[in-house]
Amino acid sequence: MISKTPFEDFQPKFEVASCFLEVGNKFLLLHRQDFKLEGNKWGVPAGKVEPGESVEQALLREIQEEIGLELSRERVTYFDTVNVRYPEYDFVYHMFRAPFDREPEIALNLGEHKDFRWTSAPEALAMNLVQDEDACIKLLYGEGL
Repeated sequence: MISKTPFEDFQPKFEVASCFLEVGNKFLLLHRQDFKLEGNKWGVPAGKVEPGESVEQALLREIQEEIGLELSRERVTYFDTVNVRYPEYDFVYHMFRAPFDREPEIALNLGEHKDFRWTSAPEALAMNLVQDEDACIKLLYGEGL
């Protein structure tokens, strides 16, 4: 469950930085390896903010690690932050976007993901997404999908 305002007794264990890499009306989704948490599900490039890192540094590092793409801080723009509550823990989820004129070359890290796809928001909402990714897609691309 996500919320723009903190939940009652909200105690985030960590922060996550994510990015919607966009080409036209499509964005990149990564298919998680079966053995990973939320395995065999689709999600945008994302990862935990490590101690001593800014959210932006974590975002750029995760994109490099997951898809081999080096982005400059100027390429990404902040979109929003939401609070996430899972039964086991709470966390803070930061969303960014990065527009491209054409699809960049993706060098998928097979230790984390088994496939990738450029998809529209309506197509993505029909896929097997990581928990609450649908709510983030709707927040970014509009509730009326």
